[in-house]
Amino acid sequence: MLIFFICITILLLGYKFYSPFVEKQAGINPEAVTPQSRFNEGVDYVPIHPARAFLIQFLNIAGVGPIFGPILGALYGPVALVWIVLGNVLGGAVHDYFSGVMSIKEDGKSLPEIAGHYYNVVFKGFMLVFTAMLLFFVGVVFIMSPAGLLSNLDVFKDTFLANNTFWVLVILAYYFFATLLPIDKIITKFYPIFGLLMIVMTSMIAIALLIDAPHLPMAGDFLAYFNDDHAHDFLAPNPDGLPTWPLLFITITCGAISGFHSTQAPIIARCLTNEKYVRPVYYGAMMCEGIVACVWALAGIAAFPDGYAELKAMLDQGGPGLVVNHVANSYLGVFGGIMAIIAVAVFPITSGDTAFRSLRLTLVDAFNIPQSVRNRLLLAVPILTIAYFMTKLDFTLIWRYFAFSNMLLSTSVLWLATKYLFDKGTFHWIASIPAVITTAITFSYIMTAAIGFNLSADWGKPIGVVVAVVGLITLAVVHHLRQKNVA
Repeated sequence: MLIFFICITILLLGYKFYSPFVEKQAGINPEAVTPQSRFNEGVDYVPIHPARAFLIQFLNIAGVGPIFGPILGALYGPVALVWIVLGNVLGGAVHDYFSGVMSIKEDGKSLPEIAGHYYNVVFKGFMLVFTAMLLFFVGVVFIMSPAGLLSNLDVFKDTFLANNTFWVLVILAYYFFATLLPIDKIITKFYPIFGLLMIVMTSMIAIALLIDAPHLPMAGDFLAYFNDDHAHDFLAPNPDGLPTWPLLFITITCGAISGFHSTQAPIIARCLTNEKYVRPVYYGAMMCEGIVACVWALAGIAAFPDGYAELKAMLDQGGPGLVVNHVANSYLGVFGGIMAIIAVAVFPITSGDTAFRSLRLTLVDAFNIPQSVRNRLLLAVPILTIAYFMTKLDFTLIWRYFAFSNMLLSTSVLWLATKYLFDKGTFHWIASIPAVITTAITFSYIMTAAIGFNLSADWGKPIGVVVAVVGLITLAVVHHLRQKNVA
């Protein structure tokens, strides 16, 4: 129980004390005219109250990411909580914050346009390809997972509602309207409600676990994890032999650090009425997602009487969605069952539609397409048609590419934030050190993953170490040269 409270306290202290320091480096100007004020066109540039903007941003980035990822990460034990908390405070929240800062400073533009401004056309093209790829994967994943859940509900058994294709088409139809319509027609009206539902559900699960969980980790258990079972190796493999480095860090992205969040930044950056709201909206939403991730990692670690074996068996049987259903029903009864359906059906849909909306905005910015109704239709129809055919592919294949592109994009955004801070002459290390770490994770993963070079897992750690050392030396040299030129 103490470990959980320490994790939550670190996240809260990070927002209280570290985020103002990060904000100080960003050059926020409360007197600046925001993109919303300059381009208010009633479709994407629409004023939103900061509290509502926070709830929308929180739901956009959260979905089922900080639920499913930490449940899978719980297979690695308490080290999952370490990664969530440190990754969030030092990496994820900084990543999300600068995604919002750079977008609002650049007229609410999407990442590829910002990359072209701060680097060059080559990096802009790279960011365009991977941003579009990630948004497609997110959208498709969040069509397939809720459709699969809804079609398999017992209440729909032996009816036409048990047809997976039916639900795929229903979700696609909703995505069509959410992508096409002005932001204040659907998203600003309903998403704050669903955001509050996620907060309520997470709070109730946390309280229930702390009152009665079979294996609630105490301080002694936490220390024993590193002193006994995993002696001499902080990054030892989990009981099935899966290497913690780099797989844990790829498994838990949402809650720790996720490139997908940066693709959502322009949606709200176009709607904020003052730059001073960037920190509570972006940094605050990511901190809250970290809390959600800690709760569900704790559920995976502590909620099963037979521990790891029972969690693994349930994941093999029905994936993290089945775990959510089991935990919610076990601890919250009938109400929990309803909340579980909302969590694994509605929440991913609210991330999927904004993924496709962000893809539309990215293409609009890249090719300077005027946002008439006709042009929005010409973008939305082919995007969603391709997405429909992608739902026919193997879900696990889509998920693997999603996980890799997610970490790769977050790494790219941190390097983009590093360049932003370099140009301002402020403390770039808040972005550059996390960028080095995520670069090492990304290289280790692609070198050892089946979708990459498929090297032995034993290569993962040395590759990560070499990349990190080279990155830090390069940064130190560049920093020294910059200081010398300034002097």
